[in-house]
Amino acid sequence: MSSQILLVESADCPGLVHAITGVLFRRGLNVVRNAEYVDRTLSRFFMRTEFDGACDESSVVEEVLGLLPAGGLVRVSALAPKRIIVLASTEHHCLADLLVRHEFGDLNAHILAVVSNHEALGAFVNKFGIPFHHVGHAAPRTGTRLTREAHEARVLDVIAPYAADYLVLAKYMRVLSPAFVAKFESRIVNIHHSFLPAFAGARPYHQAFERGVKVIGATAHFVTETLDDGPIIVQQVMPVDHTHGPRDLAQAGRDGEQLALARALRLVFEDRVFLSGRRTVIFD
Repeated sequence: MSSQILLVESADCPGLVHAITGVLFRRGLNVVRNAEYVDRTLSRFFMRTEFDGACDESSVVEEVLGLLPAGGLVRVSALAPKRIIVLASTEHHCLADLLVRHEFGDLNAHILAVVSNHEALGAFVNKFGIPFHHVGHAAPRTGTRLTREAHEARVLDVIAPYAADYLVLAKYMRVLSPAFVAKFESRIVNIHHSFLPAFAGARPYHQAFERGVKVIGATAHFVTETLDDGPIIVQQVMPVDHTHGPRDLAQAGRDGEQLALARALRLVFEDRVFLSGRRTVIFD
């Protein structure tokens, strides 16, 4: 029988680990891996427990909830593959990496579709047998440029039927509105081409070159209504020196972006990531 994961978050108080694992012990369930953490600044408790054995998930959740301080959160995950939609624009490297990993079962996810504001990647995506949706910037009949809100409404019309668990922004070069982000709170993962919070916004590799940096990086983070300010999941760094121009930095950065995004998605899709205010708690 495959393992299941018990995920617990609550205000901190003494005895939580003992009480929670006791619930599993009394039901004859075997704890095979356990990790816990207390965010002392928020007095918040987090726990991820992997266990073996058959159980009534709802009754486990109910009993554990009864042991927690008010406002606790509990769920059991069977680690089933997550349902995801990838959004991309014209850069292929992160999307290509995800499609290959998906093809060989390395994502713990099903890519339901790829949505893009450009047509450029359509033929490539079709080679993998995955639906590709082009949602352009112009109105279909008049050709007039759509407002951000109108464009996002068309994107939502496309993705709604898929009922995705997560959206993945694989170099999707559009700034999402707060209203759009709110529909997928804590369920949008983005890859940003710099080591945040440094060099946020456009042309980060030119910014890095002008500052003469000795390392460059990539950041995978959850998307919030504030641009490039969401909780960080993974950061990847690569050493550089004075011989690296902006194009060299960009090439190294693309390699880092692929690695950072893939690792972040593995952590998220294996239920290893908790949110703690503006930060993340990660049990790797």
